Amino acid sequence: QVQLVESGGGLVQVGDSLRLSCAASGHDLASYSQAWFRQAPGKGREFVAAISWSGGRINYANSVNDRFTISRRSPKSTVSLQMNNPKTWVKVVYYCASDFSRKLSDLAHEYDSWGQGTQVTVSS
Repeated sequence: QVQLVESGGGLVQVGDSLRLSCAASGHDLASYSQAWFRQAPGKGREFVAAISWSGGRINYANSVNDRFTISRRSPKSTVSLQMNNPKTWVKVVYYCASDFSRKLSDLAHEYDSWGQGTQVTVSS
């Protein structure tokens, strides 16, 4: 399996930007796509975006694709989520996930490995 560690969460104001990072480690990393999910208090885990190993394939949730950008960093084992003008949420936890099938699915059960999450709080 793949080990995933998220970082970059914190407190931001509406209108500000924040970049999250997901560092993957393990073996055969090129066989996995990666994705971001988020979970608000009392809500289920919601798909945000997914990206292939090469970065050539990307899938965004309709609710965020006009504000968020997912990208591969150097090295490609690192995936970033650039959040521009995030909406107001309280204690939303963003999770990184990897998928051996590389389907870039928006369904959480399709993913094989998960990070522990990084919390993002947006204030007005």
